[in-house]
Amino acid sequence: MSSVVHLFNVCGVIRACFYWLYTMGEFMSERTTIQPDVAFIRAVHRSGGDSLKKCYQCATCSVVCELSPEEKPFPRKEMLWAQWGQTDKLISDPDVWLCHQCNDCSERCPRGAKPGDVLAAVRAYVYQKFAFPGFMGKAMATPSALPLLFLLPVMIIFGLMWMTTNGDMSFFTDPHIEYGKMLAHGYLEMFFIAGNLLIFGIAAVGLYRFWSQLQHSAGKDTGKGFIAALISVVIAILTHRHFESCKVNRPRKYAHLLVMYGFAGAALTAGLAVVYTVILHNPGPLSLENPIKILGAVSGTMIFVGSTWLLFRRNNSEADVGADGYPDQLFLWMIFMVGVTGMLSWLLRLAGNPAIAYSTYFVHMVCVYFLLWYMPYGKFAHMLYRGLALVWAEQHGRILGSKLNADVSNINESDEGEQVSVSAA
Repeated sequence: MSSVVHLFNVCGVIRACFYWLYTMGEFMSERTTIQPDVAFIRAVHRSGGDSLKKCYQCATCSVVCELSPEEKPFPRKEMLWAQWGQTDKLISDPDVWLCHQCNDCSERCPRGAKPGDVLAAVRAYVYQKFAFPGFMGKAMATPSALPLLFLLPVMIIFGLMWMTTNGDMSFFTDPHIEYGKMLAHGYLEMFFIAGNLLIFGIAAVGLYRFWSQLQHSAGKDTGKGFIAALISVVIAILTHRHFESCKVNRPRKYAHLLVMYGFAGAALTAGLAVVYTVILHNPGPLSLENPIKILGAVSGTMIFVGSTWLLFRRNNSEADVGADGYPDQLFLWMIFMVGVTGMLSWLLRLAGNPAIAYSTYFVHMVCVYFLLWYMPYGKFAHMLYRGLALVWAEQHGRILGSKLNADVSNINESDEGEQVSVSAA
């Protein structure tokens, strides 16, 4: 009897082995071969995501992020894709742009993998990927190319100055400072308007490429229409309401608002000044009590204060701010330079020092043209890319912060055939 039982057990083991081999063969036939994009991984490292390999997929980041949607939350899956160099998945993933760099995830990460920095580096890569022409995106991400990038606006501003003065530089010693003597407003506005039209046309090419490949497995067709989604996103940007969900990096909201509305005010000032002086034929410079002049002074102050605040926190609260790669630093310093040279140009004109005043104004205009004309290739473009991604998310039901309304005691997510359970404290 015992022999029969033993034979039965052996047969059971053999049958189990055959079943295991069968199921393994079926599984093996469905496997996907991963081909890591090594160049992408290196680009992420260069842009500030050098902590990427520390991630061990605990999913703490997805739990603590209060902006992450309920279904397939970020940034855990993005960290996995970035580790494996899955470029195509990341550049088509709108969740990369739903991240607002709150840095809560980086602060709570037990391994110091800094998911917020990694996603910022991925976003910097997207600018390069969709930039047109492509070499400009690479140049903006390369520190050694910075002198050449500055050379173009320097040559343009110098050329405009030469056209205005016919080579006569005597205005540098004239105590009556009027910046129109150095750079005629007509020439400036002509190049400014024509250049911006060209740049926004170039940016539209990259944005179209970006929009056409956005996709998400959790996306639904039950969201808002395009116009309704766009209105909702514009309101969110104007109020920065999503930053209210941030804990570690919440102060950045107010610095952002100062810079954003400062630039809006500066643009409005420039437009009103052209109308007042060129179209309505009122001679410049504007008096100090002129409302246009007051608007410009207030706007410049907002840019200066906001950018100084951002730079101070970045260099003194790095653990809270994060995202300290070259694209981030370049963008912030250019904003600061626009603000500080603009304010100095105004104050130096009042002080009556023509040589220093005109030199500062020259630097100011170079910085303005640099910031605006290279917009599609650097972090300045993030407002457009993020805006489009937020519109897509609104259209497809990827609601920011929806996880807050769900029970997050256990998050069960399935990514690439793997299920991970995480308990949220």
